[in-house]
Amino acid sequence: MFKKVLIANRGEIALRIIRACKELGIKTVSIHSTVDADSLHVRFSDESYCIGPAESSKSYLNIPAIISTAEVSNADAIHPGYGFLAENPDFAEICENCNIKFIGPPSGQVRAFGNKAKAKSLMEKFGVPIIRGYHGDGDPKKNAQKLAAEIGYPLLIKAAAGGGGRGMRIARNQKEFEDYLQVVRTEAELAFGNGEVYFEKYLQNPKHIEIQVLCDEYGNGVHLGERECSIQRRHQKLLEEAPCSILNDSLRKKMGAAAVNALKSNGYKNAGTVEFLLDENGDFFFIEVNTRIQVEHPITEQVTGIDLIKEQIKIAAGEKLQFTQDDIKIKGHSIQCRVNAEHPETFVPSPGKITSLNIPGGPGVRVDTGIYGGYQVLPFYDSLIAKLIVYEKDRPAAIAKLRWALEEFHVGGIHTSIPFHLKVINHPQFLSGNYNTGFLDSNF
Repeated sequence: MFKKVLIANRGEIALRIIRACKELGIKTVSIHSTVDADSLHVRFSDESYCIGPAESSKSYLNIPAIISTAEVSNADAIHPGYGFLAENPDFAEICENCNIKFIGPPSGQVRAFGNKAKAKSLMEKFGVPIIRGYHGDGDPKKNAQKLAAEIGYPLLIKAAAGGGGRGMRIARNQKEFEDYLQVVRTEAELAFGNGEVYFEKYLQNPKHIEIQVLCDEYGNGVHLGERECSIQRRHQKLLEEAPCSILNDSLRKKMGAAAVNALKSNGYKNAGTVEFLLDENGDFFFIEVNTRIQVEHPITEQVTGIDLIKEQIKIAAGEKLQFTQDDIKIKGHSIQCRVNAEHPETFVPSPGKITSLNIPGGPGVRVDTGIYGGYQVLPFYDSLIAKLIVYEKDRPAAIAKLRWALEEFHVGGIHTSIPFHLKVINHPQFLSGNYNTGFLDSNF
């Protein structure tokens, strides 16, 4: 087992990793920018180092500074969390070359699945259903319009190196396709340093289902059920639940097996999430693989009783999975709301000082956060300030618990998305469980 782990992240996920390390008896090293010196992940780690100014490019994305800090502190592993460098294959490779264990899949796997177009082609070889479209290497150039017409509109144009809902446009006719193709190329180049795009048939209002997978270096792999992630705004997830209310055992096993077999066949190691779209006919199609821990991982932990961060660390340390697929039992229901520092109606970011704070509690209520009374929510980073997770025996009970937990959750001094979440969970369509990715567009 590792003696010391550096956490290359900030906020609630950095705290989450620190807790897991402490429970495993591992010392922790945190990094922070100049404006993050008063953050909780700095306070509760065993050591902490300032690695640069507020700008992410000069601090949390500063690979030389992070590697130097790991070497100076004698950390033998780095956990990237999510976001920042978590899916950067060059960072994973540099860790490997410096004999620092990257707590995640090998750099080759990060690189292989990081290109969404190539990942689709790769998954297709292993029999995983994909949506009809162009997923080849590079752009189709002169044949773009011809290919688009053959596939049929509407089409979804996506950045091959994209993620987090960025670099995506829906083209409903040839004129929009021609316009958006260049727009997405430009966005992709600016956001990801890679202008490669792909396009495919756009599914109208499917469900977004993802399967959590764990694989060790000994060829063992399991899935931990699914998460329903269809409540989205501009392809950004806002609320997730596990299990999906409409998935039957047969379809769950089929999707889970497809996810595990595809990753195992590619020699995958550590935690990974295989994302699918599920249409109204019950057919599912591969979207992408996330080669990191997900923001929404807590709801899987709640319904399985398995600590995903600890499993990541154990696998990276060379340990075998201590359970098989038959050992995985999905019990109860869990829902997570992403509490963002945003206006609940306009979604405009709302940085500022938290003047008062009341965090809900009680049995089955979990809050993953890095905020406190007097904390300054900074404008330089993602607006996520907390994750409210509830767990109950079934979905109706979980929704009831979530309702009062949201009402009890108070963050003074800034706007938050809490009122928005209350509207969502009180909506008849959400209550029925029969909702899809078009929920917000149709109802809000």
